[in-house]
Amino acid sequence: MPAVTTVKPMLELLFLLLPLAAFSGWLLGRRAFVSKAIRKFIHLNPLLNRNPSKTADPFVQFMESNQETVETHLALGGLFRRRGEVDKAVGIHQNLIAKSSLTEAERALSLLELSRDYMRAGVLDRAENVLLGLVEQGQELDAGFQHLIEIYQQSKDWLRAIETAEKWQLRTKRNMSHHIAHFYCELAEQQWLKGEREEACHYLNQALQVNQQCVRASLLLGNIEAQSGQYTAAIKAYKQIQKQDQAFLSEIILPLARCYENLNNTEDMIKYFNKDLQKHLTTAAVLAFADWLYKTKGEGEAMQFVIQHLRKNPSLRGLNRLVQFSMIRAEGTIQQDLVLFQELIEKMLLNKPLYRCQSCGFSGRTLQWQCPSCRRWDVIKPIQE
Repeated sequence: MPAVTTVKPMLELLFLLLPLAAFSGWLLGRRAFVSKAIRKFIHLNPLLNRNPSKTADPFVQFMESNQETVETHLALGGLFRRRGEVDKAVGIHQNLIAKSSLTEAERALSLLELSRDYMRAGVLDRAENVLLGLVEQGQELDAGFQHLIEIYQQSKDWLRAIETAEKWQLRTKRNMSHHIAHFYCELAEQQWLKGEREEACHYLNQALQVNQQCVRASLLLGNIEAQSGQYTAAIKAYKQIQKQDQAFLSEIILPLARCYENLNNTEDMIKYFNKDLQKHLTTAAVLAFADWLYKTKGEGEAMQFVIQHLRKNPSLRGLNRLVQFSMIRAEGTIQQDLVLFQELIEKMLLNKPLYRCQSCGFSGRTLQWQCPSCRRWDVIKPIQE
Protein backbone atom coordinates (compact mmCIF):
# COMPACT_ATOMS: atom_id res chain seq x y z
CA MET A 1 0.00 0.00 0.00
CA PRO A 2 2.74 2.58 0.66
CA ALA A 3 4.07 2.02 -2.91
CA VAL A 4 0.63 2.81 -4.40
CA THR A 5 0.27 6.03 -2.40
CA THR A 6 3.71 7.12 -3.67
CA VAL A 7 2.97 6.40 -7.33
CA LYS A 8 -0.37 8.23 -7.42
CA PRO A 9 1.03 11.75 -6.67
CA MET A 10 3.78 11.15 -9.23
CA LEU A 11 1.20 10.30 -11.91
CA GLU A 12 -0.81 13.40 -11.07
CA LEU A 13 2.35 15.53 -11.36
CA LEU A 14 3.17 13.92 -14.70
CA PHE A 15 -0.29 14.73 -16.11
CA LEU A 16 0.11 18.34 -14.94
CA LEU A 17 3.50 18.66 -16.69
CA LEU A 18 2.34 17.21 -20.03
CA PRO A 19 0.50 20.37 -21.21
CA LEU A 20 3.50 22.48 -20.24
CA ALA A 21 5.83 20.21 -22.18
CA ALA A 22 3.53 20.32 -25.21
CA PHE A 23 3.39 24.12 -25.11
CA SER A 24 7.20 24.36 -24.82
CA GLY A 25 7.60 22.08 -27.82
CA TRP A 26 5.13 24.16 -29.85
CA LEU A 27 6.94 27.39 -28.89
CA LEU A 28 10.35 26.02 -29.84
CA GLY A 29 8.97 24.69 -33.09
CA ARG A 30 7.36 28.03 -33.91
CA ARG A 31 10.61 29.88 -33.27
CA ALA A 32 12.56 27.42 -35.37
CA PHE A 33 10.00 27.75 -38.17
CA VAL A 34 10.09 31.55 -38.08
CA SER A 35 13.89 31.62 -37.93
CA LYS A 36 14.17 29.14 -40.80
CA ALA A 37 11.66 31.04 -42.89
CA ILE A 38 13.46 34.31 -42.29
CA ARG A 39 16.85 32.87 -43.17
CA LYS A 40 15.43 31.31 -46.30
CA PHE A 41 13.77 34.58 -47.26
CA ILE A 42 16.93 36.62 -46.88
CA HIS A 43 19.50 34.20 -48.23
CA LEU A 44 17.64 32.19 -50.82
CA ASN A 45 15.17 34.62 -52.33
CA PRO A 46 16.90 36.10 -55.40
CA LEU A 47 14.25 38.79 -55.76
CA LEU A 48 15.53 40.51 -52.60
CA ASN A 49 18.97 40.81 -54.12
CA ARG A 50 17.61 42.12 -57.43
CA ASN A 51 14.90 44.45 -56.15
CA PRO A 52 14.79 44.71 -52.35
CA SER A 53 12.54 47.77 -52.45
CA LYS A 54 9.60 45.74 -53.80
CA THR A 55 10.29 42.40 -52.21
CA ALA A 56 11.17 43.37 -48.66
CA ASP A 57 8.16 45.51 -47.74
CA PRO A 58 5.84 42.56 -46.97
CA PHE A 59 8.65 40.96 -45.03
CA VAL A 60 9.15 44.10 -42.93
CA GLN A 61 5.42 44.04 -42.10
CA PHE A 62 5.79 40.40 -41.11
CA MET A 63 8.66 41.24 -38.78
CA GLU A 64 6.79 44.12 -37.18
CA SER A 65 4.08 41.70 -36.10
CA ASN A 66 6.66 39.40 -34.42
CA GLN A 67 8.53 40.15 -31.21
CA GLU A 68 11.16 37.49 -31.81
CA THR A 69 12.97 38.96 -34.80
CA VAL A 70 15.45 41.46 -33.31
CA GLU A 71 18.46 39.84 -34.96
CA THR A 72 16.62 39.65 -38.24
CA HIS A 73 15.64 43.32 -38.07
CA LEU A 74 19.29 44.17 -37.62
CA ALA A 75 20.38 41.87 -40.44
CA LEU A 76 17.81 43.19 -42.89
CA GLY A 77 18.55 46.81 -41.95
CA GLY A 78 22.23 46.17 -42.57
CA LEU A 79 21.38 44.59 -45.92
CA PHE A 80 19.41 47.65 -47.02
CA ARG A 81 22.25 49.92 -45.91
CA ARG A 82 24.77 47.97 -47.95
CA ARG A 83 22.39 48.15 -50.91
CA GLY A 84 22.31 51.92 -50.59
CA GLU A 85 18.65 52.09 -49.48
CA VAL A 86 19.49 53.97 -46.32
CA ASP A 87 15.95 55.29 -45.79
CA LYS A 88 14.63 51.75 -45.45
CA ALA A 89 17.50 50.82 -43.12
CA VAL A 90 16.73 53.85 -40.94
CA GLY A 91 13.03 52.93 -40.86
CA ILE A 92 13.73 49.35 -39.80
CA HIS A 93 16.13 50.35 -37.05
CA GLN A 94 13.86 53.14 -35.77
CA ASN A 95 10.92 50.71 -35.62
CA LEU A 96 13.09 48.29 -33.71
CA ILE A 97 14.24 50.92 -31.20
CA ALA A 98 10.58 51.86 -30.57
CA LYS A 99 9.83 48.36 -29.26
CA SER A 100 9.38 48.31 -25.50
CA SER A 101 10.37 44.64 -25.28
CA LEU A 102 14.03 45.21 -26.21
CA THR A 103 16.73 44.45 -23.70
CA GLU A 104 19.32 47.11 -22.92
CA ALA A 105 21.91 45.33 -25.02
CA GLU A 106 19.51 44.97 -27.96
CA ARG A 107 18.59 48.64 -27.82
CA ALA A 108 22.26 49.66 -27.76
CA LEU A 109 23.02 47.46 -30.78
CA SER A 110 20.01 48.90 -32.61
CA LEU A 111 21.17 52.44 -31.91
CA LEU A 112 24.64 51.56 -33.16
CA GLU A 113 23.15 50.27 -36.42
CA LEU A 114 21.06 53.44 -36.73
CA SER A 115 24.21 55.55 -36.36
CA ARG A 116 25.79 53.56 -39.18
CA ASP A 117 22.74 54.30 -41.33
CA TYR A 118 23.16 58.02 -40.67
CA MET A 119 26.87 57.84 -41.46
CA ARG A 120 26.16 56.10 -44.73
CA ALA A 121 23.62 58.80 -45.57
CA GLY A 122 26.13 61.53 -44.73
CA VAL A 123 24.03 62.86 -41.86
CA LEU A 124 27.03 63.04 -39.57
CA ASP A 125 25.49 65.25 -36.88
CA ARG A 126 22.70 62.72 -36.23
CA ALA A 127 25.17 59.85 -36.20
CA GLU A 128 27.36 61.78 -33.78
CA ASN A 129 24.47 62.44 -31.38
CA VAL A 130 23.47 58.76 -31.33
CA LEU A 131 27.05 57.61 -30.77
CA LEU A 132 27.72 60.16 -28.03
CA GLY A 133 24.66 58.88 -26.20
CA LEU A 134 25.90 55.31 -26.46
CA VAL A 135 29.42 55.93 -25.17
CA GLU A 136 28.16 58.17 -22.35
CA GLN A 137 26.03 55.24 -21.20
CA GLY A 138 29.04 52.93 -21.44
CA GLN A 139 27.52 50.86 -24.26
CA GLU A 140 29.19 49.64 -27.46
CA LEU A 141 32.31 51.54 -26.44
CA ASP A 142 34.77 50.23 -29.04
CA ALA A 143 32.42 50.57 -32.00
CA GLY A 144 31.01 53.86 -30.70
CA PHE A 145 34.38 55.54 -30.21
CA GLN A 146 35.64 54.16 -33.50
CA HIS A 147 32.71 55.62 -35.46
CA LEU A 148 33.01 58.95 -33.65
CA ILE A 149 36.66 59.19 -34.68
CA GLU A 150 35.70 58.30 -38.25
CA ILE A 151 33.20 61.17 -38.22
CA TYR A 152 35.75 63.66 -36.86
CA GLN A 153 38.35 62.50 -39.37
CA GLN A 154 35.89 62.97 -42.21
CA SER A 155 34.97 66.45 -41.01
CA LYS A 156 38.64 67.23 -40.17
CA ASP A 157 37.69 68.16 -36.62
CA TRP A 158 41.05 67.08 -35.24
CA LEU A 159 40.62 68.52 -31.75
CA ARG A 160 37.45 66.48 -31.25
CA ALA A 161 39.23 63.46 -32.71
CA ILE A 162 42.03 63.85 -30.15
CA GLU A 163 39.55 64.28 -27.29
CA THR A 164 37.60 61.19 -28.36
CA ALA A 165 40.72 59.06 -28.83
CA GLU A 166 41.96 60.04 -25.37
CA LYS A 167 38.59 59.07 -23.83
CA TRP A 168 38.64 55.76 -25.70
CA GLN A 169 42.15 55.07 -24.43
CA LEU A 170 41.21 56.01 -20.85
CA ARG A 171 38.01 53.94 -20.67
CA THR A 172 39.16 50.80 -22.48
CA LYS A 173 42.98 50.88 -22.06
CA ARG A 174 43.25 50.69 -25.84
CA ASN A 175 46.49 52.21 -27.16
CA MET A 176 45.54 55.20 -29.30
CA SER A 177 48.92 56.95 -29.31
CA HIS A 178 49.49 56.46 -33.05
CA HIS A 179 46.12 57.99 -33.89
CA ILE A 180 46.49 60.90 -31.49
CA ALA A 181 49.98 61.74 -32.78
CA HIS A 182 48.71 61.87 -36.36
CA PHE A 183 45.78 64.07 -35.33
CA TYR A 184 48.28 66.52 -33.83
CA CYS A 185 50.24 66.37 -37.09
CA GLU A 186 47.08 67.23 -39.02
CA LEU A 187 46.59 70.25 -36.76
CA ALA A 188 50.23 71.23 -37.28
CA GLU A 189 49.85 71.11 -41.07
CA GLN A 190 46.74 73.30 -40.86
CA GLN A 191 48.58 75.88 -38.76
CA TRP A 192 51.67 75.83 -40.96
CA LEU A 193 49.55 76.53 -44.05
CA LYS A 194 48.19 79.57 -42.22
CA GLY A 195 51.73 80.75 -41.52
CA GLU A 196 51.48 79.97 -37.79
CA ARG A 197 54.93 78.45 -37.31
CA GLU A 198 55.05 78.44 -33.50
CA GLU A 199 51.59 76.89 -33.24
CA ALA A 200 52.54 74.23 -35.79
CA CYS A 201 55.73 73.34 -33.91
CA HIS A 202 53.75 73.20 -30.66
CA TYR A 203 51.38 70.59 -32.11
CA LEU A 204 54.29 68.56 -33.50
CA ASN A 205 56.00 68.51 -30.11
CA GLN A 206 52.68 67.35 -28.66
CA ALA A 207 52.62 64.54 -31.21
CA LEU A 208 56.12 63.44 -30.21
CA GLN A 209 55.16 63.51 -26.52
CA VAL A 210 52.26 61.18 -27.26
CA ASN A 211 54.26 58.91 -29.56
CA GLN A 212 58.05 59.26 -29.58
CA GLN A 213 58.22 57.01 -32.67
CA CYS A 214 56.11 59.30 -34.85
CA VAL A 215 58.14 59.65 -38.07
CA ARG A 216 55.63 62.06 -39.55
CA ALA A 217 56.04 64.53 -36.68
CA SER A 218 59.84 64.52 -36.97
CA LEU A 219 59.70 64.90 -40.75
CA LEU A 220 57.23 67.80 -40.54
CA LEU A 221 59.23 69.46 -37.77
CA GLY A 222 62.39 69.19 -39.86
CA ASN A 223 60.64 70.64 -42.91
CA ILE A 224 59.22 73.59 -40.94
CA GLU A 225 62.57 74.36 -39.30
CA ALA A 226 64.38 74.11 -42.65
CA GLN A 227 61.91 76.39 -44.41
CA SER A 228 62.29 78.86 -41.57
CA GLY A 229 66.08 78.88 -41.97
CA GLN A 230 66.66 76.98 -38.70
CA TYR A 231 68.95 74.40 -40.32
CA THR A 232 70.61 73.07 -37.17
CA ALA A 233 67.21 72.42 -35.58
CA ALA A 234 66.02 70.83 -38.82
CA ILE A 235 69.03 68.47 -38.90
CA LYS A 236 68.28 67.42 -35.32
CA ALA A 237 64.65 66.65 -36.23
CA TYR A 238 65.56 64.71 -39.38
CA LYS A 239 68.14 62.59 -37.55
CA GLN A 240 65.46 61.40 -35.11
CA ILE A 241 63.89 59.42 -37.96
CA GLN A 242 66.89 57.08 -38.05
CA LYS A 243 65.99 55.99 -34.51
CA GLN A 244 62.23 55.94 -35.14
CA ASP A 245 61.97 53.88 -38.34
CA GLN A 246 64.89 53.26 -40.68
CA ALA A 247 62.50 52.41 -43.52
CA PHE A 248 62.00 56.18 -43.96
CA LEU A 249 65.67 57.15 -44.34
CA SER A 250 65.12 57.74 -48.06
CA GLU A 251 62.69 60.54 -47.14
CA ILE A 252 65.28 62.58 -45.24
CA ILE A 253 68.54 62.28 -47.20
CA LEU A 254 67.91 65.14 -49.66
CA PRO A 255 66.37 67.60 -47.15
CA LEU A 256 69.11 66.71 -44.66
CA ALA A 257 71.80 67.29 -47.28
CA ARG A 258 70.28 70.67 -48.22
CA CYS A 259 70.48 71.73 -44.58
CA TYR A 260 74.19 70.85 -44.44
CA GLU A 261 74.70 72.73 -47.72
CA ASN A 262 73.08 75.85 -46.30
CA LEU A 263 75.44 75.59 -43.33
CA ASN A 264 78.39 75.22 -45.78
CA ASN A 265 79.16 71.88 -44.19
CA THR A 266 78.76 69.19 -46.84
CA GLU A 267 81.64 67.15 -45.41
CA ASP A 268 79.63 66.50 -42.23
CA MET A 269 76.81 65.20 -44.39
CA ILE A 270 79.16 62.71 -46.05
CA LYS A 271 80.57 61.66 -42.67
CA TYR A 272 77.07 61.17 -41.24
CA PHE A 273 76.04 59.16 -44.30
CA ASN A 274 79.11 56.90 -44.19
CA LYS A 275 78.96 56.41 -40.44
CA ASP A 276 75.24 56.08 -39.68
CA LEU A 277 73.32 55.50 -42.90
CA GLN A 278 75.41 53.15 -45.04
CA LYS A 279 74.36 50.02 -43.15
CA HIS A 280 70.63 50.77 -43.53
CA LEU A 281 70.46 51.72 -47.20
CA THR A 282 67.52 51.02 -49.44
CA THR A 283 67.52 51.68 -53.18
CA ALA A 284 65.49 54.84 -52.65
CA ALA A 285 68.02 56.12 -50.09
CA VAL A 286 70.94 55.29 -52.42
CA LEU A 287 69.34 57.19 -55.30
CA ALA A 288 68.60 60.19 -53.11
CA PHE A 289 72.22 60.35 -51.94
CA ALA A 290 73.48 59.79 -55.49
CA ASP A 291 71.43 62.77 -56.69
CA TRP A 292 73.01 64.91 -53.99
CA LEU A 293 76.51 63.67 -54.91
CA TYR A 294 75.86 64.52 -58.54
CA LYS A 295 74.85 68.03 -57.59
CA THR A 296 77.78 68.66 -55.24
CA LYS A 297 80.60 66.40 -56.51
CA GLY A 298 79.70 65.69 -60.13
CA GLU A 299 78.49 62.67 -62.11
CA GLY A 300 81.76 60.76 -61.66
CA GLU A 301 81.40 60.27 -57.91
CA ALA A 302 77.65 59.76 -58.25
CA MET A 303 78.18 57.00 -60.84
CA GLN A 304 80.79 55.23 -58.72
CA PHE A 305 78.50 55.31 -55.71
CA VAL A 306 75.56 53.82 -57.67
CA ILE A 307 77.79 51.13 -59.24
CA GLN A 308 79.08 50.16 -55.80
CA HIS A 309 75.51 49.73 -54.56
CA LEU A 310 74.31 47.87 -57.68
CA ARG A 311 76.99 45.24 -57.25
CA LYS A 312 75.58 44.46 -53.81
CA ASN A 313 71.87 45.05 -54.49
CA PRO A 314 70.87 45.05 -58.19
CA SER A 315 67.67 46.94 -58.99
CA LEU A 316 65.94 48.47 -62.02
CA ARG A 317 65.72 51.88 -60.39
CA GLY A 318 69.42 51.85 -59.61
CA LEU A 319 70.24 50.77 -63.16
CA ASN A 320 68.03 53.54 -64.55
CA ARG A 321 69.90 56.17 -62.53
CA LEU A 322 73.24 54.79 -63.69
CA VAL A 323 72.12 55.09 -67.31
CA GLN A 324 71.03 58.70 -66.68
CA PHE A 325 74.47 59.58 -65.33
CA SER A 326 76.20 57.74 -68.19
CA MET A 327 74.22 59.70 -70.80
CA ILE A 328 75.83 62.95 -69.58
CA ARG A 329 79.20 61.96 -70.99
CA ALA A 330 78.05 59.75 -73.88
CA GLU A 331 78.04 60.92 -77.48
CA GLY A 332 76.82 59.74 -80.88
CA THR A 333 75.43 56.24 -81.27
CA ILE A 334 76.34 55.30 -77.68
CA GLN A 335 74.15 58.10 -76.39
CA GLN A 336 71.32 57.03 -78.73
CA ASP A 337 71.58 53.45 -77.45
CA LEU A 338 71.51 54.66 -73.85
CA VAL A 339 68.41 56.76 -74.56
CA LEU A 340 66.64 53.68 -75.94
CA PHE A 341 67.82 51.61 -72.99
CA GLN A 342 66.53 54.21 -70.55
CA GLU A 343 63.14 54.37 -72.28
CA LEU A 344 62.78 50.61 -71.92
CA ILE A 345 63.68 50.71 -68.22
CA GLU A 346 61.29 53.59 -67.53
CA LYS A 347 58.43 51.72 -69.21
CA MET A 348 59.10 48.83 -66.84
CA LEU A 349 59.14 51.23 -63.88
CA LEU A 350 56.15 53.29 -65.01
CA ASN A 351 53.52 51.62 -62.82
CA LYS A 352 55.86 50.23 -60.20
CA PRO A 353 54.79 51.47 -56.74
CA LEU A 354 57.15 53.16 -54.31
CA TYR A 355 55.08 52.71 -51.13
CA ARG A 356 53.00 49.84 -49.78
CA CYS A 357 50.57 49.36 -46.90
CA GLN A 358 51.86 46.77 -44.44
CA SER A 359 48.29 45.92 -43.46
CA CYS A 360 46.18 45.51 -46.61
CA GLY A 361 48.78 45.63 -49.40
CA PHE A 362 47.59 48.89 -50.99
CA SER A 363 50.42 50.45 -53.01
CA GLY A 364 51.10 53.75 -54.70
CA ARG A 365 53.75 56.24 -55.75
CA THR A 366 53.14 58.88 -53.08
CA LEU A 367 53.55 58.63 -49.31
CA GLN A 368 50.28 58.75 -47.39
CA TRP A 369 50.15 58.53 -43.62
CA GLN A 370 46.66 57.00 -43.55
CA CYS A 371 46.01 54.12 -45.93
CA PRO A 372 43.16 55.11 -48.28
CA SER A 373 42.13 51.46 -48.52
CA CYS A 374 42.08 50.06 -44.96
CA ARG A 375 42.01 53.55 -43.31
CA ARG A 376 44.72 52.62 -40.81
CA TRP A 377 47.45 55.00 -39.70
CA ASP A 378 51.21 54.36 -39.77
CA VAL A 379 51.00 51.35 -42.09
CA ILE A 380 52.32 52.72 -45.41
CA LYS A 381 56.08 52.57 -45.83
CA PRO A 382 58.63 52.88 -48.64
CA ILE A 383 59.07 49.59 -50.49
CA GLN A 384 62.37 47.96 -49.66
CA GLU A 385 64.11 46.80 -52.83
